[in-house]
Amino acid sequence: MDLDYNKHRAPADTFQGIVRADGRVATRNYIGIFVVGNCGATTARRIAAWFTEARLRAWPGVDGVVAFTHEIGCGMEMTGEPMDLLRRTIAGTIRNPNIGAALVIALGCERNNIDGFLQQENLVQGPLLKRLVMQELGGTQATIDAGIAAVSEMLPLVADVRRQAVPARHLVLGLQADADEAIDAATATAALGAAVDLLVAQGGTAILSGTAGLAPAAGRLQERAASPEVGVQLARRIDWWKQHGNGRDTRLLRLAQAPAQAEAVAEAGLRRAGSVPLAAVYDYARPIADKGLVFMDAPNYEAVSATAQIAAGATMVCVATSTGTGFGALPAPTLKLAASSALYAAMEDDLDIDCGPVADGSVDVAQMGAEIFARLLRHASGEKTRAEELGLGENEFVPWPIGVLA
Repeated sequence: MDLDYNKHRAPADTFQGIVRADGRVATRNYIGIFVVGNCGATTARRIAAWFTEARLRAWPGVDGVVAFTHEIGCGMEMTGEPMDLLRRTIAGTIRNPNIGAALVIALGCERNNIDGFLQQENLVQGPLLKRLVMQELGGTQATIDAGIAAVSEMLPLVADVRRQAVPARHLVLGLQADADEAIDAATATAALGAAVDLLVAQGGTAILSGTAGLAPAAGRLQERAASPEVGVQLARRIDWWKQHGNGRDTRLLRLAQAPAQAEAVAEAGLRRAGSVPLAAVYDYARPIADKGLVFMDAPNYEAVSATAQIAAGATMVCVATSTGTGFGALPAPTLKLAASSALYAAMEDDLDIDCGPVADGSVDVAQMGAEIFARLLRHASGEKTRAEELGLGENEFVPWPIGVLA
């Protein structure tokens, strides 16, 4: 990647990012403790919990040690799409620029075999990637002790970073709306869309997700496709959802029962994607290789959706809400937008920006979008969001449980 930023003639907005050895740019610097199956979850949490804020003061360059646990990996199909999806979600999160190092833990008999996982995902063990198997080490406490020792060895390596000015084009933003079914969220989603336009104009990337909720407005989104093939790929994902949910009490079924309202709702949700062309369509948790606005197929459930966006490379997440949310999405800082001033006042501890002035006309959408964009750059530079101040986000790592469980 070209890091000679002075070569570019056009002035660019910047943020203080962490440039990795391979040129990727991070907004945070975490050590992640991952599990291939739920059997190692408690062990992973105990290892992460040992690294308290007090113990990490010696390593100010490290934002934290976080356990990314989940509920699957055992009692499921051993091959095929469900296992592939789980593996690429875990591996993608390990590879996210915001993860400086990773420890992967297994009990040893999971369907998601740890060595098979590492091999399939081309993850090579080394100083910044280690594996521990509880059945090889003699149990839970022995693995906790070994994990603490392993992370302690990683800390000086991960802490050896410094922030530097980088163009905004290196920011990858996951777009979420916790209540896109609420048209009154339009103030926040429209302002977020204006911020997306500013980010894309700088060469950055925004990831739109929530296929079922946006399906009624699919035609409008297809009109923005950069090529006919992109439109076809979007249609395929929507068709998959229709078949997947056929005969079930799902969002798509309820939207189909009130098509006019459903289209209006989807249009409101689509506003968070701004007005730029749709550059590409991706399956769940696939690595993002395109710049601009891209679509990633995922459920509307924020935790499952943001997990995929982060696995794909998102280094920040932004949520527009009309109902209030306590969501966070480590390792990506999560910025939350309140659709109304009343909501912001009621949940100020959780919400970052009040978009209510757009509704009363005191601020226009473009002005609020500029404020959101400026805040994104500030938080990408290290300033904590409300979710980070509250310690949210560790339990919101939720790979899509798409498969059949035993």
